[in-house]
Amino acid sequence: MSSQENSNEKSGRRNFLKKSAAIGLGAALGVTNFFQPRRALAQINIPSASMPRRPFGRSGIMVSTLSLGGMFDILNNRLMLAKALEWGINYWDTAEGYGGGRSEEGIGLWFARKPETRKEVFLVTKLSPRRGADFTKRLDESLKRLHTDYLDMLFVHGIRSISELGSDMESWAQAMKKSGKIRLFGFSTHSNMEECLEGAAGLPWIDGIMFTYNYRLMHEPRMKAAVEACHRAGIGLTAMKTQGGGQIRSDSDAEIEMAGRFLKKGFSDYQAKLMAVWNDKRIASICSQMPNLTILAVNGTAAVDQTRLSRADNTLLARYDCETRSDYCAGCDRLCSEALPIEMPIGDVMRSLMYARSYQDLGLARLTFNELPARTRAELARLDFGEAEKSCPRNLPIGRLMREALEILT
Repeated sequence: MSSQENSNEKSGRRNFLKKSAAIGLGAALGVTNFFQPRRALAQINIPSASMPRRPFGRSGIMVSTLSLGGMFDILNNRLMLAKALEWGINYWDTAEGYGGGRSEEGIGLWFARKPETRKEVFLVTKLSPRRGADFTKRLDESLKRLHTDYLDMLFVHGIRSISELGSDMESWAQAMKKSGKIRLFGFSTHSNMEECLEGAAGLPWIDGIMFTYNYRLMHEPRMKAAVEACHRAGIGLTAMKTQGGGQIRSDSDAEIEMAGRFLKKGFSDYQAKLMAVWNDKRIASICSQMPNLTILAVNGTAAVDQTRLSRADNTLLARYDCETRSDYCAGCDRLCSEALPIEMPIGDVMRSLMYARSYQDLGLARLTFNELPARTRAELARLDFGEAEKSCPRNLPIGRLMREALEILT
């Protein structure tokens, strides 16, 4: 980095943090619940010039290191889109299933009213293979809802195995690129991430991947190797679920120590977990669910700060992971699922519990859980998960968690 670039970055950071402090944002940094009164939110005014960008893999497209996750009612909260764009967040993520299509409709209404901004946005949506094989029809429906004739990135939503992307999918993706409906193609994954990344690294038609990646997973040897393989292959990498929130909530001395340590340094443990991922320069962007302006500003401040965590900071995060290891499902659900006599998407049930307990979003949790087949949900009550628990490297009480999911989410 040149001295001029370094000076500009420091100046941008000072301006960003100065205006953040002016709205009392500092008071929000030390807590985990960032929901604030509307009156306070209306005063937020943060410039866009200092939001960092990185190239999205071999495409070279520059995307903001913070991506606006679209799992909220965008149709009734378009101010979020205005502020995201104003603050330099040009990577917008959504999916056909978010809010029953309302997420795509909300973004589409923005582009219908402000078509000149479409070229400023790296627009991503997702199609789930579990909703059917009619991808062309559903892609057209998404484009219609989004009021655009192309996507910058299309993800196949939530694959569990790279085998889900066969030669037919490759042919379809190439045809959609040729038609101009999509620029880039890839997938998202919450389950068996290492296996999916390893497989993708050998597929030259995969342009991007969104995957669960956080301070709990980023030091695992297999994950490190899989991320490096994809990076070398020129695949654009987007991290999600970066807070490493678990299915079980427990008190930990390390958590209290973390919060105090990071607060003294001027940011929260929530922001530190984001910084840990941004310190990995191979990650183009973090996709974050930001349903209000305070969370948007808190995450934006962390993105602009660009603080490198010290060795002691990372050691503290590692200690916290160790103390709460059995609270967190690492997404390796092939291990526990194969230990059962019937196919059971344990990872999807765990994700539903995570939405309920870590996100505190019971509506999203129930929506995710109810997407599972009725027969699958019924089997949760009768199955013996003893063998699945023996196969879990984090020693999660899988049987108890499955029963709790039934109680909480039905």
